[in-house]
Amino acid sequence: MFRSQLYVPSNNEKMIRKTETINADMFIFDLEDAVPDNEKNKARELLNSLLPQLNLKATVCIRINPLYSKEFAHDILFVNKNDKIECLVVPKAEIDLSFLYKLTSKELLPLIETAKGLLRIEDVVRSEGVLGISWGAADLADSLRADVKAVEGSEYIRLKIITTARVYGITPTDKVYFDVKNLEGFRKECEMAKSFGFDGKQVIHPEQVKIANEIFSPSKEEIEWAKRVIEEYEKAKVSGKGAITVDGKLVDAVHYRIAKRLLESELS
Repeated sequence: MFRSQLYVPSNNEKMIRKTETINADMFIFDLEDAVPDNEKNKARELLNSLLPQLNLKATVCIRINPLYSKEFAHDILFVNKNDKIECLVVPKAEIDLSFLYKLTSKELLPLIETAKGLLRIEDVVRSEGVLGISWGAADLADSLRADVKAVEGSEYIRLKIITTARVYGITPTDKVYFDVKNLEGFRKECEMAKSFGFDGKQVIHPEQVKIANEIFSPSKEEIEWAKRVIEEYEKAKVSGKGAITVDGKLVDAVHYRIAKRLLESELS
């Protein structure tokens, strides 16, 4: 489970080195939007030099440039020469990406950022090698000619992504939160995303990592509830009961499954 996926500009040596001190579950070294066109080669060279030096326990990913861009081929050549890179974050994903997995042997994390990508999300998710999925509000709003804030708050988009991810058994991660100084706003969006069923959050500032890790980990209260449910339900099952009450509330097979999943996520 990736509670926090931190974007790191790949042309910034200081920020790349700082990743060793940040407790994110995934680092996404960005070769796309965070890097100006005239810095792309420098960014690849910098990563090629620094990645072997870093002692990172988190998953190491690269956000490549869009498939249709002139930088895409350069990104793939770079990726195929670097064993430390474990997955590719694919911006503006709209098609079956199996070819990319076969080309690189790297797992894929596509981003839904266009109208076509949202419409064809199942084609994207069914691709060979897909690890999870996330989305980008600003690019999607631009593609839809919509207001960014309206798209950011869309329940439809979140439910579409969550539903598709769960059907195909991959990890759904919510979008980035742009206002890096508003940590309370970020916390609320994390809580909302968790309530929809997302497993984590893409983040753009180290201070957001701690909050994402906290929100997307089971709370002490949730763990205690899960243990009580499992214990009481398993006792009742032996007696032939399929429904009981725990803390004054009905508990049956679905609550038992939820409790088991909570404990499993706490251990993972």
